[in-house]
Amino acid sequence: MIFLSNKQDWLGNIKGDILAGIVVALALIPEAIAFSIIAGVDPKVGLYASFCIATIVAITGGRPGMISAATGAMALLMVTLVKEHGLEYLLAATLLTGLLQILAGYLQLGSLMRFVSRSVVTGFVNALAILIFMAQLPELTNVTWHVYAMTAGGLGIIYLFPYIPVIGKSIPSPLVCIIFLTVLSQVIGLDIRTVGDMGELPDALPIFLWPEVPLTLDTLWIILPYALGLSVVGLLESMMTATIVDDLTDTKSDRNRECKAQGIANIGAGLMGGMAGCAMIGQSIINIKSGGRGRLSSFSAGVFLLIMVVFLGDELKQIPMAALVAVMIMVSIGTFSWSSIKDLRSHPISTSIVMIATVITVVGTHNLAIGVFVGVLLSALFFAHKISRFMVIKNTQTEQQVRTYQVTGQIFFASVDKFVDGFDFKEVVDTVVIDLSHAHFWDISAVGALDKVVIKFRREGATVNIVGMSDATATVIDKFAIHNDPAAVEKMMAGH
Repeated sequence: MIFLSNKQDWLGNIKGDILAGIVVALALIPEAIAFSIIAGVDPKVGLYASFCIATIVAITGGRPGMISAATGAMALLMVTLVKEHGLEYLLAATLLTGLLQILAGYLQLGSLMRFVSRSVVTGFVNALAILIFMAQLPELTNVTWHVYAMTAGGLGIIYLFPYIPVIGKSIPSPLVCIIFLTVLSQVIGLDIRTVGDMGELPDALPIFLWPEVPLTLDTLWIILPYALGLSVVGLLESMMTATIVDDLTDTKSDRNRECKAQGIANIGAGLMGGMAGCAMIGQSIINIKSGGRGRLSSFSAGVFLLIMVVFLGDELKQIPMAALVAVMIMVSIGTFSWSSIKDLRSHPISTSIVMIATVITVVGTHNLAIGVFVGVLLSALFFAHKISRFMVIKNTQTEQQVRTYQVTGQIFFASVDKFVDGFDFKEVVDTVVIDLSHAHFWDISAVGALDKVVIKFRREGATVNIVGMSDATATVIDKFAIHNDPAAVEKMMAGH
């Protein structure tokens, strides 16, 4: 059941999960505010959403160690809806998004991730690393040298603190970075941008809100296109992030369960005045690198986020953005697959093209769904082309006036032209034997090509015998072939 999790997921790493949750909560605050601004809503909409999604996903069965909250990819899809119809319609779309994602989980759509190749995942990861870094550039342009010094110092703390004996491994270095730079900036009195400059923090707990929209078909037609887009992008980003966390932790996740968990979390966010969200690769990597492994890390991140913004707002506002920029640059560096650059020389060119195309599309459009679609499409085209090349037809003359064609390989839409071209229709023979014992027919295009070959040989006066069919191939051919149906053959010839 979706709400059942083993004890190890919650209590197997209490200290690491709680400390990692604090770091993640601190990193979530400016991002949630920024994403709210992108969507055109009040900062509290993003903050409440991040709290709800992080805590609910932990309870309902999200992937242990993965962080879900309000995200930029989702915020970009909400802009037009908010501008044209307002916040209430956004909340209604968020509820519908959750329902669609739960339905996707029950329809086992999470299993479709097996069609996403490793090169697409690598391109997705590299693109997100670039986008995370680019998102920090506004905080590093037109600023004083103090900001650069603080950022560099923060990176130094993040990478060097773990080498300090005894305490280096027990406290997450990003947390040390944030606390140290906050205290330093206050002691010195630096006039630099802080979290408080990002936007107004809420001073009250979220309350139950039912969207005040008409319950009519007109409302459904307004929110449905947005909900569909949010569902697809949210699940794509969550599934891709789950794959990355699987690799980082050497564990396996249940993607269909994740779909349901994300859906329940988005319904919860919508009922608490929050916008739709999904898994976040940046915060997930912060969590993993800070020692978070279980569901407690996601749950504590959401709880600490709410406590901080509601009860510790004044203290929170003092955190310099340079400290959080340093953390996010660490995430960007850690996220990027540096080995993929070296692999460009050794990997097949088609693999490299898929990876690079995914990166360019995601970075260029800022739309993860489009980037993944392009990558998957290219992977499929390259795969089909590669498999079609392995189809071979050899012919031998076994006896007088008998020509045997032995077909080897996969016959489908991409290889049918090569299949037909492998036969000599002008040779004068009495009998043609087509041996399919080493071939597999996949689709109606393949069956249509076989019909074409058989009919052409019969028009030349030859008898055609098809032998060696596997059960699967025989099933397809028996169901769709027409070469043994005179009426169907005559109709086909008339069409030509």
